[in-house]
Amino acid sequence: MNEDWSAVGAAIQTRLDEQGLTMTELAARSGVSLTTVRELVHVLSTRRRQPRVLASLSTALGWPDDHLAAVLRGRAQPEPPPPDELAAIRRELRELRARVEALEAKGDRGR
Repeated sequence: MNEDWSAVGAAIQTRLDEQGLTMTELAARSGVSLTTVRELVHVLSTRRRQPRVLASLSTALGWPDDHLAAVLRGRAQPEPPPPDELAAIRRELRELRARVEALEAKGDRGR
């Protein structure tokens, strides 16, 4: 079985960067030792890990618990792109504007 530990390390590092987390914070969130997190990120050891290690890290990083195991085996699905924040802000602004206009219209009727 081919295992791509470099892909696992890269996936963890990318996610840490995206979320603004440190390896120490990831270790605390996941319950995995800092030494193990460092070994995985820097591919210092490719020894066999307990499945729960990758599952705990996946969960702590906001992925499904089997995500890093799939990355290791080259079967990870690409993540969907993040939602367009600007579009969400525009949508919320339109909704707020409509509510304000409705309140103003209600106030005008009462005069």
